Amino acid sequence: MNYRQAFQIKPGSKVNLKKIDPGFTDARQTKPAALKEIGQLDLKLRELQYLLYAEGKRSLLICLQAPDAAGKDGTINHVLGSMNPQGARVHGFKTPSAEEAAHDFLWRIEQQAPKKGEVVIFNRSHYEDVLVA
Repeated sequence: MNYRQAFQIKPGSKVNLKKIDPGFTDARQTKPAALKEIGQLDLKLRELQYLLYAEGKRSLLICLQAPDAAGKDGTINHVLGSMNPQGARVHGFKTPSAEEAAHDFLWRIEQQAPKKGEVVIFNRSHYEDVLVA
């Protein structure tokens, strides 16, 4: 099965979460086959991260926003576990510090944005600033 095609959201289309089975597992995929594929994808992800770093023209920001116990930390472990830690980091937004509160609300987000060649994951995104700050 081509997961990318099966779960891709086409631009301009509407998403109906009720039609997506959160417990889906591909019955045709065995655990050893899945582990082999995951290993290959891990290598590919690491290679792409190296190319991103070497090119030094782009960056990647991943925003994870979900309720508690939704799997954000597990996702971070799986994704960043494949990458070189020197070019990837995670930042979680908590209640603003006194210094952060002294600036406009986007100031602290800009401080954590990825530099060129870097991958950054926002664990709980800056969108919560609307509620927390």
